[in-house]
Amino acid sequence: MPPPPGSSAPAPERRLAVLLSHFRPCREAPRAATRLATAERHGTAAAAEAEAVLSASPCAAGGSGSSGGEYCVFCNIIAGAAPAFKLYEDDECVCILDAKPLTTGHSLIIPKSHYPSLQTTPPTVLAAICSKLPLLGTAIMKATQCDAFNVLINNGEKAGQVIFHTHVHIIPRSKDDNLWSSETYSRNPISHGQETKNLVSSIKEVLSSSPEDYSTVTSSTPKGF
Repeated sequence: MPPPPGSSAPAPERRLAVLLSHFRPCREAPRAATRLATAERHGTAAAAEAEAVLSASPCAAGGSGSSGGEYCVFCNIIAGAAPAFKLYEDDECVCILDAKPLTTGHSLIIPKSHYPSLQTTPPTVLAAICSKLPLLGTAIMKATQCDAFNVLINNGEKAGQVIFHTHVHIIPRSKDDNLWSSETYSRNPISHGQETKNLVSSIKEVLSSSPEDYSTVTSSTPKGF
């Protein structure tokens, strides 16, 4: 069935971002979420209607350093003000089941303090999160009877980040689950030409001059590009 007048089908990139996102329910969110899940399974046009009833968390507007008093679904979960299926908790982070899982057991590791991006998250916090990946990943694999998992961070809007509170995805994988279409793409070997050499030089130059606060590092075009 064609999309409603005045609308168009979501781009694949946006669709993936929506699948990886978490939403703050409006008044009819529970019924809307059910309609959306049903529509996705059956491929009906009802998906557009269901998605329209969901609104992204205001945390998605971005910000710096803290939630600034705005609603953040992850901050609310950590504070116990919003429900979640909690798998693990320590002084630095919590691990919960993703509210819209890509696969069974899809989980999130979330720092207890609010940091809107990877760059603004202190290295000690990132280290604490990463140190739990073997423990949590192994437990999730065993519970879901999988033998592999993806670790994913969407950092920045163009990378699919929707909730601007740093979090790490653990996504259990099964053979032939066809989750990522990119896994079937043919990949070309890296070029050994001048363009690649310029890229390496540019990255090394940025690294040598980077301050401790990585959030102040801005992108620049490599020499020769």
